[in-house]
Amino acid sequence: MEERRVAAFGGTFDPVHNGHIAVVREIVRRFQLDQLLIIPANRPPHKTSSAIADAYHRFTMAVLASLDEPRVLVSTIELEAPDRPYTFETIGRLQSNLGPGTRLFFVIGADSFEEINTWREPERLFSSANFIVVSRPGYDVGLSHLDERIRSTVIDLRGREGEHEIRGELDEYHIYLTSYVNTGVSSTEIRRRVRAGESIEGLVPPLVADYIRKYELYRR
Repeated sequence: MEERRVAAFGGTFDPVHNGHIAVVREIVRRFQLDQLLIIPANRPPHKTSSAIADAYHRFTMAVLASLDEPRVLVSTIELEAPDRPYTFETIGRLQSNLGPGTRLFFVIGADSFEEINTWREPERLFSSANFIVVSRPGYDVGLSHLDERIRSTVIDLRGREGEHEIRGELDEYHIYLTSYVNTGVSSTEIRRRVRAGESIEGLVPPLVADYIRKYELYRR
């Protein structure tokens, strides 16, 4: 049976922006993915619900932003399970839904990766999926928080051109370090600009800008 390659990109996406979409495109191309799932979090465990936009607004904006990306879908898997917010639970449900013959990758930012020991059951995470760590060129991704066994699974792809070789068997998991973040766009800055009445043109896809304006998001 031919292997399928699927990546899961979780986050708040409040709102999704051009930087997210650029990273998504690069990962799909370089890892030769069959599919990438953008997974908006319902209520991230480390954020209060009042601090983020309604989950369904964030879901809709992610759908609008990815309409032109044929291999990208937006998943409701975390929106449908608000009482199960932990990443290891989401990965388990994804593995079950995707079935055998699928190589699953979990996309994570370098800053979150360096704090992964504060997440629920980090060892379980690394033994259930491959990780793609995205960072800016020149950013020194810290590995000291990983034990020796986990560090031995790291494959540094930063600075390497072309599609990436995915090594090992389906049940072997690796951590791939990448440097795909070339924009300085941040959701925090976009929200600040909206509150201040400033333009967000060029920071988010046009359909997302229209949606934010129509539903008057981030005004307060």
